[in-house]
Amino acid sequence: MTTPATILVADDDSAIRTVLTQALTRKGYDVRTTGNTATLWRWVSDGDGDLVITDVAMPDGNGLDLLPQIRKRRDDLRVIVMSAQNTLLTAVKAAERGAFEYLPKPFDLPELLDVVDRALTAGRSRAERTGAPPENDEKLPLIGRSQAMQTVYRAIARLTATDLSVLISGESGTGKELVARALHEFSKRRSGPFVAINMAAIPRDLIESELFGHEKGAFTGAATRYAGRFEQAQGGTLFLDEIGDMPLEAQTRLLRVLQEGEYTTVGGRTPIRTDVRIISATHRDLRQLAAQGLFREDLYYRLNVVPIRLPPLRERREDIPDLVSHFLKTMADEGLESKTLTPSAMGVLQRYSWPGNVRELENLIRRLTALYAQDAIEAADVEAELADAPVAAAHNLDGDRAESLSETVERQLRRYFDSHGDALPAQGLYDRVLREVERPLISLTLAATNGNQVKAADLLGLNRNTLRKKIRELDIPVVRGLNS
Repeated sequence: MTTPATILVADDDSAIRTVLTQALTRKGYDVRTTGNTATLWRWVSDGDGDLVITDVAMPDGNGLDLLPQIRKRRDDLRVIVMSAQNTLLTAVKAAERGAFEYLPKPFDLPELLDVVDRALTAGRSRAERTGAPPENDEKLPLIGRSQAMQTVYRAIARLTATDLSVLISGESGTGKELVARALHEFSKRRSGPFVAINMAAIPRDLIESELFGHEKGAFTGAATRYAGRFEQAQGGTLFLDEIGDMPLEAQTRLLRVLQEGEYTTVGGRTPIRTDVRIISATHRDLRQLAAQGLFREDLYYRLNVVPIRLPPLRERREDIPDLVSHFLKTMADEGLESKTLTPSAMGVLQRYSWPGNVRELENLIRRLTALYAQDAIEAADVEAELADAPVAAAHNLDGDRAESLSETVERQLRRYFDSHGDALPAQGLYDRVLREVERPLISLTLAATNGNQVKAADLLGLNRNTLRKKIRELDIPVVRGLNS
């Protein structure tokens, strides 16, 4: 007859110990429970138990602090960690210190029983065998204790010892770059650079130069060599934000780099080996784009090795108080007056649909802190700001006036400069931007004249031969209409 496995349960909550004892006993396991870490450590030291289930916060210590000691004394003994703290740092610490699994409280009992079965039967993972990277106590601004965010935290924690490509999906404003930074900061590449590039902010003709760099003289305006984002991110992480907006020709080049592990600069001939981890993000459905022929399916599978979905704020309304508290503290640290929200004001926030997600909430808190003199923000104040939000989004500060072409271009260029952070774009920007504007201008003019190049040249104020030359240089398709 097979001896049943012995499970050691450490939790200062007697009700939880009773529930676990009953459930595990019904599964045929032998269960021993304690309410302190001292007894647990004595059992482990004596060689007792085949599996440990422990809470983090214990009366006489911290369950996480016991993990390295358990691994040092009995490396074959698996540990399942539970915690009501429910933060990203807790999940990552549990993974870093060698826990088999981390479960937030309140836990799902069937899920816990499934984890117990896997812990007792599965082979040891590479992360468990080799140990996790050093602990990083820096707290990242991923706020929330909802079940939806626990799923995100656990995914990040499981990826700390890997170099797998990750695709983060979620609506705009959900915090996709924060997740990418967390994946980098808790990975083995943390000492390397984290380089981000927003595909939606880069003009079409500039993408290859931005990604792979260019040599001096590669094109008009390229006065010096420029190191692209792949080179800047060498040894670290490259974050490709809004990957769904990448043009097909650039997708092909990126796929080749991922397959071969090397690239050449624009105008260069010598292949450069690349050592970067790729994390990408999108608010679009890449699978649907692939079905429509707008995104390469083979690139999609290369990027989507590990998917992480960020929930919209409306799916985790219980996190709003924690987010508000965090933003209020941030505002105070920036020198704005310290504010609070009344319970009724918080209720208004939790009932709102938040189309702009966490970014919209942060902007709202910033406005409330800056514009309202009273210490306690009331429900009426919040309702007034939310009522004005769609108007502010739909119109400029000048009222109903439509945005001018100059303002549109300025807004796009501002996004482009902002995407570089503290760095500057590659030299030759003037010619590249003009080229980027030329193509849609000529294409739309030809469409408006039904492909009649004489009319288009006249409308543009160009010589006809000059127009034909630009059509060839910019590879603009010309479709003649019946009246051309």
